[in-house]
Amino acid sequence: MKKFSTKTFTFNTFCSSTDRGVTITANWITHNYRSWCCIGCVFKNRVFFPDVERAEWINKIIKQFWPNINYYVRDILKDSAEIALRKNLQGYGLRGFTFERIVLGNVPFRTGGIIVYENVSRDEIVMDIDVTYAGDCDIKFRISRLKGGIKNFQLFGNLRVVLKPLIPTLPLVGGVQIFFLNAPEIDFELDGIVGVLEFPGLSDCLRKCVKDTLASMIVLPNKFPIVLTKEISSEKLKTPNPVGVLRIHIIEAKNLLKKDLTITGKGKSDPYAVLAVGEQTFKTEAIKNNVNPKWDSWAEFVVLDYNGQELQMTIWDEDQTVDEFLGRASVEISALKLAGQSDMWLTLEEVKHGKVHIRSTWLTLSNNYEDLKSAIYETQQLQVPNMNSALLIAFIDSATNLKQVKASTKPDTYVQLQLDKQVNSTNIIKRSINPVWEEGIILFINNPEEDCLNIKIVDAKTETDLYEFFYDISNLSQCDGLEFIKEPVRLDYGNAEVKLIWSLHLKIFKNENFEEYLQKRTLSTSSTSSQPAIERKGSISSIASKQSTNISDIAETAFDSRSSTRSKSPESFIYGRSLQYVGEINMTLRYSLQRQRLIATIQGLS
Repeated sequence: MKKFSTKTFTFNTFCSSTDRGVTITANWITHNYRSWCCIGCVFKNRVFFPDVERAEWINKIIKQFWPNINYYVRDILKDSAEIALRKNLQGYGLRGFTFERIVLGNVPFRTGGIIVYENVSRDEIVMDIDVTYAGDCDIKFRISRLKGGIKNFQLFGNLRVVLKPLIPTLPLVGGVQIFFLNAPEIDFELDGIVGVLEFPGLSDCLRKCVKDTLASMIVLPNKFPIVLTKEISSEKLKTPNPVGVLRIHIIEAKNLLKKDLTITGKGKSDPYAVLAVGEQTFKTEAIKNNVNPKWDSWAEFVVLDYNGQELQMTIWDEDQTVDEFLGRASVEISALKLAGQSDMWLTLEEVKHGKVHIRSTWLTLSNNYEDLKSAIYETQQLQVPNMNSALLIAFIDSATNLKQVKASTKPDTYVQLQLDKQVNSTNIIKRSINPVWEEGIILFINNPEEDCLNIKIVDAKTETDLYEFFYDISNLSQCDGLEFIKEPVRLDYGNAEVKLIWSLHLKIFKNENFEEYLQKRTLSTSSTSSQPAIERKGSISSIASKQSTNISDIAETAFDSRSSTRSKSPESFIYGRSLQYVGEINMTLRYSLQRQRLIATIQGLS
């Protein structure tokens, strides 16, 4: 159980035309967030922060609403979180998870600093709220025959609330979207027999499953939408609308801590890195016995809102028991977007020393199918497996007249989408042959011209596939804007009333820097082809001196070593040794802009 340290801080604030110090003692949550929040502290004097406001009246309203919020959250945990937790725990061999008691207690969550943004779209209101919860909740659960509980639950994070779209009639707002920009800090203690026996690994397993379940519900790219009026379609509010994709190349780290001591007394570590953007995570392989590891790994993250979201990196030492912390670093995604392409060393925090080296590329999203050619060409030049060229956004609306596996009971159905190794599912709608899901799903696509989407409607009770069909993604190239909206798919050719209503949107990756490079390369190639051929007797140095183009602008331009002039003398004097000429090496040199490497291809000897 983490214990947040108690510290005393003194702030200088302007009040009544005089300067005076205000001393505040608080249970400080040590995390680098925008505003300074504390649990259970009382502000007798208002403390001002740039563009952050305190709204104590909101906490008073929440306190009044708390009993009703308690019931609402209990229903959400029982209907959605329980199913997700059960599924996550099954991956660890723990079956039969159920909530037996859910009481949030009498202490409500509190809001700290609030920011309302001005430079946003005209049809929305966007605000960030620092939220803390350290209440007296009483949650009981059962795993198989074991009973347990959760107590001293604590949560701290930055919650974004989006009111959209604004409408001219009451209630003036069409809907609300609630989500955490980055995964919140969560901590709790286990109670009951599960906590007393302290089964090895069970606490860590439960903690991870709770965090993963919360992230799958309310951490970007997942949102918790609430529709306030029938005038606004649920699809407009619930369909994910990514603004771009962040491609990260995590190259290496250096001077990491030595956590494992060897027999000789020298230290070592087996480091690996975990990258996270909201709920999305990527883990590199562990490099054995190396405090200067070179991972050379690539990851791609969907970004729905770059303002306030961070790329977070944590370095761990892999051990057989518990992995040890080697440091963390973070960078604002808005800064990476502004740069377009970045190459940086980041100093690791919360440790004495260590740095991590990354490169980033910001990819915009296009509705023009002509951009696919350059997107695929770029992934080919990277020469990295599993790089993608597009996004597929699916909105699963509803289905009608589904069949029943058992005549006595209606099915508990969900929709499963599979694209290569990616498998995503909607929530389960219980006891209905006309389920309404209204959920959005995002999938990466390697090549839209070749990939095929597999869709299944499954009965969760029996894990029986009720219906299955395939969709060729290249068909979207014939649709206006690379999308179709709420089209029915006939599931049973014997019954026209059995159908699935869904929408699909295709978004092509577009690297503005790569487009500029291709244009320069085309101009460079055309100008070079119009010039007379270089004589064979020209030396490498003379050719290089005549080139006015920067090396970054002639990336991947081949140079044949046979164009260089051999020494007139049959012998060359190198490092004080006389070497006899024996032949030539034919090679091609090219510089890869994306990989930022000079690549030499040996073609043969002569």
